[in-house]
Amino acid sequence: MSMLDRSLAQLAQELPGATAVFHQYRLSFCCGGEHTLREAAIKRGVDVKEIAAALAALSGAALDAKNVDTLSDADLVEFILNRFHKVHREQLAELKRLAHRVESVHGDNPACPHGLTEFLHHLALELEHHMQKEEAILFPMLVQGQGSMAGAPLRVMMAEHEGHVQELARLDELTGGCVPPEGACNTWRALYLGLEAFVADLASHIHLENDVLFARNLKGAVHG
Repeated sequence: MSMLDRSLAQLAQELPGATAVFHQYRLSFCCGGEHTLREAAIKRGVDVKEIAAALAALSGAALDAKNVDTLSDADLVEFILNRFHKVHREQLAELKRLAHRVESVHGDNPACPHGLTEFLHHLALELEHHMQKEEAILFPMLVQGQGSMAGAPLRVMMAEHEGHVQELARLDELTGGCVPPEGACNTWRALYLGLEAFVADLASHIHLENDVLFARNLKGAVHG
């Protein structure tokens, strides 16, 4: 079945990031989720092909299988910036919006993830601070071939990665393992789908930095 002929509800529940596209084009996937993408776009008067292209781009990013082990430090840094830093910022912005809506609308539901919006806000601030340090200090050193002098900042970033992983355990507590309750609305289901995608992306991000980019530079780093 073509993406255009699938319902907004299906796309929201199966494609992480789709809700952000729907929000951008003002397509209602929660209460009007039974409509196909084609029907909803025509009704709203927006370009069907433009929306389909935006959703297809999300699918492409999720399936990126580039062999990063063979990349130079400069190319690997560029890949990390585009595939993870940029994506995390977009993910967390949308996840905070969805979490706020779920908490606002379903606050009386015992399964409501109370405190999730606040947690995501805190996590976004911490991750943003971390990424900015990489972008301003560590990555320029690696791109310029100064990895042997970057031992201290490399270890600081790796320690912060451990902190990020430990904080993610809180998500399971707040969301019950990201399992939506029976009868959960499309927004709630999309929120948990997006959270799972974010956690998977963050794990891949940390692995790529710790075990590939940082590891190769730590081999020749000056200890001190």
